[in-house]
Amino acid sequence: MFHQGQVTDLIACGGLGRFPPTEAQVMADLLVAAGVPAERVRLEDGSTRTVENIRNALPILAALGTKNVLIVTDCYHAPRARLIARRLGLHAASASPPLAGASLRQQIRSALREVPAYLWAMLRV
Repeated sequence: MFHQGQVTDLIACGGLGRFPPTEAQVMADLLVAAGVPAERVRLEDGSTRTVENIRNALPILAALGTKNVLIVTDCYHAPRARLIARRLGLHAASASPPLAGASLRQQIRSALREVPAYLWAMLRV
């Protein structure tokens, strides 16, 4: 999407899981390896939940002078991410990569997890 001119800057989000590096750093490394200039990639590496991802990205977006975001995430997670972003004052759209490589069991589990998470976001954010 960057190479097609659809976006000009990227924010890689995600904190530290069980082992380093952070999710944000892994994403940033993949983006740079794919030819995105490092100066176009910002890190938000302190979050562990979607609402934290977006809240922590707000100052970065403000520095970039935009409230327009394209959230790249799995298709089952995208509705909740858009909801949270919009509730936090952003103009949000989403794009999702193909689910290639994920087992059907994992896809179903992840999709089912989003139902209560979406309801929680509707009530809390």
